Amino acid sequence: MHHRISVCTSCRPKGQQEKLGLGFIEDLRAELAARGASLSQTYKVGGVACMAGCDNPCTVAFHASDKATYLFGDIEGEGDLASLADFAALYAELHDGWCSSVDRPAGLRKKTLARVPASLYALSNSGGEIP
Repeated sequence: MHHRISVCTSCRPKGQQEKLGLGFIEDLRAELAARGASLSQTYKVGGVACMAGCDNPCTVAFHASDKATYLFGDIEGEGDLASLADFAALYAELHDGWCSSVDRPAGLRKKTLARVPASLYALSNSGGEIP
């Protein structure tokens, strides 16, 4: 299964010019690699122009086919790298990507902006197609 971590490259804290996501992508790749080859090979980490989380810069999303998608905000560089890598390990093991807030690393619990169910899960629970 293909897993992806997307980092907003447009986000910047209010009143600052620095776009945090640009440098954060390499830092996150290095943190995953430090955890072992299997974790770093599980994920493609890349940037996206905007995820509409402008009030909570920097935003980071975890997504994979047939899994719930997570959007985290207020990510603060090095301080959150370990929490994101911990979540990456957890998310890779979840068959549907679904976990409660208490299962997520403590550093991300209050930074969760959204959890979007996988489209197949949403369809199966709605009894059919989305109108």
